[in-house]
Amino acid sequence: MVASGILIVALKMRGEAVLAKRHVVIISPAMAKANNGNWQTARRWARFLGERYRVTLLERWNGIACDAVIALHARRSASSIASFAAAFPERPCILVLTGTDLYRDIHADAEAQRSLQFATRLVVLQEAGLQELPEEGRAKARVIYQSAPALAPVVCHEPGDAEVVMIGHLRDEKDPLVFMHAAAMVKAPGLRMTHIGGALDPALGEQAMATQQAVPHYRWLGSLPHDATRERLRRSRLMVIASKIEGGANVIIEAVTSVVPVLASDIPGNRGMLGADYAGYFPVGDSKALAALIDKALADSAFHALLQDQCKARAALFAPEREQAAVLQLLDNLAPKTR
Repeated sequence: MVASGILIVALKMRGEAVLAKRHVVIISPAMAKANNGNWQTARRWARFLGERYRVTLLERWNGIACDAVIALHARRSASSIASFAAAFPERPCILVLTGTDLYRDIHADAEAQRSLQFATRLVVLQEAGLQELPEEGRAKARVIYQSAPALAPVVCHEPGDAEVVMIGHLRDEKDPLVFMHAAAMVKAPGLRMTHIGGALDPALGEQAMATQQAVPHYRWLGSLPHDATRERLRRSRLMVIASKIEGGANVIIEAVTSVVPVLASDIPGNRGMLGADYAGYFPVGDSKALAALIDKALADSAFHALLQDQCKARAALFAPEREQAAVLQLLDNLAPKTR
């Protein structure tokens, strides 16, 4: 009887501890079906916070009472941010700014600008993002680099077999045409150029299919599960990101933490991830320059090794324990202590 009583008390205390967890809602306009960078961020942060908070993931805020909201995307989450701020003006609302936020919407879109004002804290995903914020926004902004678990690099590649991957859905901001056009220009023997991502723009999907027909070493695989994509990336010689705008690309982190060199369009969002002195940049929209950079990286082992070393030097920024500590610290310092 005594033992049963102890068990009942222990279970009750455990239940009270669960109920006492503060409740955080993460708003992500992109959910699992989208399989994009915003969804990966939302899912990862939910996992990080789950050790200390009760977390709910929503596409938009539905009026549910909670202690704090984390919203991804200033424009697409604008109605959720405004509604939560009106309902709970004293409770924290954290806005995580994406690439289209930083480098387009907050400069021209009224709803995105209002989201900046409503937010208690702003989060940018690389240091260069701070420069895009208005002065009053910088005062409440924090830089939190995203992360990915390190994967063992492929040390020995088969001679004459080199795969270069681009990962990202086919849409204008990612500029997939640069990769397609470069595929027709490269000269490296044994090269395969592979694009992974769904056709959000049907016209770009048609162009990818036409490029497959015209360029034997180019392949468009469409969307793949995240784990399969990361394994494909790990086994690649190079990863290309040709974006016109980026807030802090997950694919860069996943390449760096797999010791796969990145060839990146020369934009602030990529520089904020890879560093100002990184040797693997090419001008935005310049397919010829990208093709030359691919050929150089595959033919010149010293240059390839330089890119690898520069990526290794950035890897510590993208450690999961570092990101988790930053996210928990952000919430611990803001979330109300009592209901």
